[in-house]
Amino acid sequence: MVEIFQNIRKIYEFSMPCEDLINHVEFYSQSVLDSSVQHIKDKFSSVKMFPSWTPTFYINLGAPYYIDLKNTRYYVNKEQDVLILRNGDVTRHKLPVDNIFTVKFNPGGLEAVLGINQVCFIDQIINLNQILPWQLLQKIKQPISFEERVMHMESYLLKTYIKRSNQDHYVKIVNDCIGQYQVAGMQLKTSMIAEKLFITSKTINRYFNRVIGTPPKKYFSILQGRNALTAFINDREHFIPMDYGYYDLSHFHKGIVNFTGQRLTKQYL
Repeated sequence: MVEIFQNIRKIYEFSMPCEDLINHVEFYSQSVLDSSVQHIKDKFSSVKMFPSWTPTFYINLGAPYYIDLKNTRYYVNKEQDVLILRNGDVTRHKLPVDNIFTVKFNPGGLEAVLGINQVCFIDQIINLNQILPWQLLQKIKQPISFEERVMHMESYLLKTYIKRSNQDHYVKIVNDCIGQYQVAGMQLKTSMIAEKLFITSKTINRYFNRVIGTPPKKYFSILQGRNALTAFINDREHFIPMDYGYYDLSHFHKGIVNFTGQRLTKQYL
């Protein structure tokens, strides 16, 4: 199964973060164990995910699995919890009995909430016990509901975030740049964003590399591709390429090949 091209969200339940964390945490999720989705789980044995530069916690509540990262396959045992930056393609090999609790941060969110810069995690799989307290991980691994797990995790994240009340200047500027890019229909160049924020393009480049780990042009291209492809798959009939910064449908197709390495097959046209 391939992210965006196929709806992997059907096999997970989701919860949005509280208002104080909404700018830094994208969502919490957990595998659906209900038998009603078992037929979907049985149809695939892996999930390929495209780059997003979003630090993500995977807390294992079930069976061992494998992850492919940078042409290397890693074994994750049933007691192991991991953090992945997702700066490149990631494939997680699944089993029908998988049960994963996930926390997905926005780019720079890990630094804003926990004071941990994500750049040092490029192309790595990090043991989550280096990031989160052992006691918290044990609470989440107990046989409790998804809502209770969210409550425990969010309580910890919020408490830590409040202690860091003076938000990092670098993170704020990067978030402002991303906001300007999205509001403008993903058509602004870095120089235009710099002008709107009264800073230089050189400064924006330095901040993006400092906070996210990649230049703004590359990150904006990923953001554009992810958003446009998601909209196209969800509603092809009403999809307008110009709404996502593409000149026309041909330009959009080329952009998707650059982003995913795959062409839109006939079933999507």
